[in-house]
Amino acid sequence: MLKKKKTEVYALGQHISMSADKARRVIDQIRGRSYEETLMILELMPYRACYPIFKLVYSAAANASYNMGSNEANLVISQAEVNEGSTVKKFKPRAKGRSYPIKRPTCHITIVMKDISLDDEYVEIDSLKKHKWKNKYIAMVYRDMDSSGGIWDKK
Repeated sequence: MLKKKKTEVYALGQHISMSADKARRVIDQIRGRSYEETLMILELMPYRACYPIFKLVYSAAANASYNMGSNEANLVISQAEVNEGSTVKKFKPRAKGRSYPIKRPTCHITIVMKDISLDDEYVEIDSLKKHKWKNKYIAMVYRDMDSSGGIWDKK
């Protein structure tokens, strides 16, 4: 029986204290990119979500080099997803004996990396990216100031 060599590794970060929407904003930028390009992007982005994602990408690359013996130059982020975790709920005391609820959202981040040197059926890196917006061509209509009774037609 032949065994197929494993080409993917992953790193999972659970209960990271930030909103899933804020983490998705960063994850959408790095999905489908190479490992080295991802590290540069994450170091230069000004968001707080970049640091835990940077640590997960670094951990997934370390898993790939240790478990599969792959080179970091051949790694590509094939999947990256953010799921909502549990919400930590606390109460803050307010005036006149009232209380105010504080909700701290958490999220679970999964980074899956693929070694392109071990993969026989490698698809182009650009096709792995999820395009959020499709190309839509919007026709701009310019109004002629003379025919529409613009500024100069006032009495």
